[in-house]
Amino acid sequence: MRLCSIASGSSGNCIYVGDDNTHLLVDTGISKKRIDAGLHTLGIKGDEIRGILITHEHIDHIQGLGVFSRKYEVPIYATAGTIEGIRCTNSIGRMPEGLLHEIDIDEAFSLGSLDIQPFAISHDARQPSGYRIEDGNKAVAVATDLGKYDAYTVEHLKELDAVLLEANHDIHMLEVGPYPYPLKRRVMGEKGHLSNELSGRLLCDILHDNLKYVMLGHLSKENNYEELAYETVKLEVSLGDNPYKGEDIPVMVAKRDTVSEIITV
Repeated sequence: MRLCSIASGSSGNCIYVGDDNTHLLVDTGISKKRIDAGLHTLGIKGDEIRGILITHEHIDHIQGLGVFSRKYEVPIYATAGTIEGIRCTNSIGRMPEGLLHEIDIDEAFSLGSLDIQPFAISHDARQPSGYRIEDGNKAVAVATDLGKYDAYTVEHLKELDAVLLEANHDIHMLEVGPYPYPLKRRVMGEKGHLSNELSGRLLCDILHDNLKYVMLGHLSKENNYEELAYETVKLEVSLGDNPYKGEDIPVMVAKRDTVSEIITV
């Protein structure tokens, strides 16, 4: 299996997950042109995408959905609440009949050679979800836009080979930064985003010897930067109640505007 971030951040998100037989996108929050360019670096054409998994209807996750899916007639999979949100987003245009497919939280389904497990996340959207994706032997997950995590979250992220995990903001930068107070409260709230510290603590709960890659994603442009997220998460692992140290974990940071390193498991 392969996992690659085409774009990740508060300005747009698009993640590729696939194997030799089945190619998927998780979110299409950037332009079709940028999605096509990112897929080109992977040697994949737009019409080879088997499905698009949408986490929620915020524009940084669906901006390019209408143009891309209409061009290549790619099926879209999302919860009922997210589909309602997509249909209410005028900027992405009219979605052709038959492209939108409703899925249920905690009910697995298959696309080609891949098994997909949607799980609930805590975010201020209609019915947001993360995704665990398996090919029978390997498992990866995309878990961003979650203001908090609990035992349920941890259970869905256990025994992974690779994970893209949110590390949205540094708490101090957010507190003293330019955001208005209500927005600061939203970001820090239980339906907002994971801080670097919380991301590191969640990572402590899902670490195991076979977790080969950790990619930190959805970094805030105003309230975080790559080196800070990287160092804070690794420090939380070193300080956490687990047998690992930060230097034991292969951590990388997904960039906002460029395609990441391709993770292969």
